[in-house]
Amino acid sequence: MEGTTAVGSTPLALGYLKTSEQRRKTMSTISKDSLKTSLLQLECHFTWTLLKKHVSLEALEETILDHIKFLSEYEIRDYNLLSYVNHLKNSNEEALRNLKKAEEAIQKRHPDEIARRSLVTWGNYAWIYYHMQRYEEAQNYISKVENSCKKLSSTTHGKIQLPEIYAEQGWTLLRFGRNYFERAKNCFENALKIEPNNSDFSTGYATAMYRLKGNAWWCGGEVKPCLEALQRAVELNPKDTTVMALLALELQRLNRADEGERYIEEGLQKTPDFPVFLRHAANFYRKKGKVNKAVEILKKALELTPNSVTLHHQLGLCYRSKLMQLKKTRYPPQEEMENLIQLAVFHFKTVIDKKPVFFSAYSDLAGTYAIGKKYEKAEEIYQKVLHRHDLACDEKQEIYFNYGHFQQFHMKSESKAIKYYIECLKLETDSYSRRRSSGAVETLLKQKIESGLGDSNDIGTLGLVHKLNGKKLEAIECYKEALDLDPNNEEYLNALTQLQLSIRS
Repeated sequence: MEGTTAVGSTPLALGYLKTSEQRRKTMSTISKDSLKTSLLQLECHFTWTLLKKHVSLEALEETILDHIKFLSEYEIRDYNLLSYVNHLKNSNEEALRNLKKAEEAIQKRHPDEIARRSLVTWGNYAWIYYHMQRYEEAQNYISKVENSCKKLSSTTHGKIQLPEIYAEQGWTLLRFGRNYFERAKNCFENALKIEPNNSDFSTGYATAMYRLKGNAWWCGGEVKPCLEALQRAVELNPKDTTVMALLALELQRLNRADEGERYIEEGLQKTPDFPVFLRHAANFYRKKGKVNKAVEILKKALELTPNSVTLHHQLGLCYRSKLMQLKKTRYPPQEEMENLIQLAVFHFKTVIDKKPVFFSAYSDLAGTYAIGKKYEKAEEIYQKVLHRHDLACDEKQEIYFNYGHFQQFHMKSESKAIKYYIECLKLETDSYSRRRSSGAVETLLKQKIESGLGDSNDIGTLGLVHKLNGKKLEAIECYKEALDLDPNNEEYLNALTQLQLSIRS
């Protein structure tokens, strides 16, 4: 009717609706905040601080799918991890489908322990529903975890110390790369404290120790022995050829290659079609100098898992090794050389395309171009990786050393080589590449100085090298000598003064 107002549109009613809406939003915010507090108490992939910047999600996804294909007994933790990778790729519906598969595997493999074995899966469910803003379903899964934990122990709020959860976290951390190896080792240690004879926990611990050893050797940390841990893992699980291969590689490193090869041969008999073992076996033979055998094994593994980044990298290294051997011959056949270059380049490019954070592959690719005298392409690859901002300190040191080596031996530019060796030294983290840079730049400068071709700049630069290496007395002598030749050089004078003051203090 004209002149009347609908009930819901009166000022009083509008005010009521506005207040009601505010109250609803306030209650929703409170509910969401309390939900987040509960979620953070869960033990699952979302609370294990796994950062996607440390991995290539596509490569990791392919690795997990290959693992499920060849090692179905670990499908529960693989589907759990795959759901988290799906989430990181903004595919929450796919994540839910993989959690469903994890649930089905739990019912099949652990029908008498469904609640205990589902805690991580339910935790992931809760987080994914939370991110999908399906808060009621998220709360349902939080409640399932909390109620199960109360039945399993006196612990509340989803926190429970179960060895299989420590182990699942440990294996997940190993998948996310070297930044997580120490944490992975700690997880397996915690699991072994509860079940010291568990073969899976022992294998995880040995694997973490092996990876940490390799990391420490490359990065300059403390190298902890892992032989005993590997031997223990093989003893507890003689069917696991992956850890058997790691033991063989460690024995090879300790100059016990014949002993190690027996494990490789045994593994080839037990699992001739298991790609992970084949990769390690090929690595063993490449290091032994049997490159053709390594290539044969890798080709077989690649047929089984054609998207494996690691297999492509290993094949690239094999072809580059054959290329370098051929180059040492008196009259290397150019057609064969070119073929090997193309093969190595193909595999290294594949690695970079599939996993852009696989930084050593950039140097491998550029180095292969350099061997083939394709210097412009090598320079392009080096510049590409030099301008990245996501390299770890030791990765950056490796790139600086390799680029310095490229400038010294391929471009014949000693000045650029010295510059990049010193850039490597300016990064103080001890590493294999830093040690190599130090030796290379010292040799270059000393040869120049001792031949009589060196000037004050070369002597001052040698002083800087000594200073960066902590050799203060040697640095002082160099700066004094440089100042004798160039008395008004403020850079040398300041460096000398600082060094003398640091010694006195």
